[in-house]
Amino acid sequence: MWRNIPERYNLLGTHCETCGKYYFPQRKVCPVCRRKGKLSDAKMPETGKIVSYSQVFVAPSGFEHQTPYFLAIVELDNKATLLTQIVDSKPDVVTEGASVEMVFRKICEDSPEGAIAYGYKFRVV
Repeated sequence: MWRNIPERYNLLGTHCETCGKYYFPQRKVCPVCRRKGKLSDAKMPETGKIVSYSQVFVAPSGFEHQTPYFLAIVELDNKATLLTQIVDSKPDVVTEGASVEMVFRKICEDSPEGAIAYGYKFRVV
């Protein structure tokens, strides 16, 4: 499972060498330069800040046991943005502009005896 999703485990994104922008997850074409852009793989920074967030009280199927939890748009230090869950943080510190760092956590599991998927989440520092 982990071999098929490199961005989940390595925070692997894309860098456009033409315009200098970073994207996460990886892109095949730069949205700014289009076909003229030269893209390369780039390891994303593991720190950033919260741009926007929401607290989830009614979760989708399979995540009911995690409620309430925070989802946030995080701007990484290289200006790439991503949607992530905020964990290990008290509700009063989850605010716009708060500094965050990546942590490696369990995402889901198939069953009590099944495969467990791990990946990135973020916490306030």
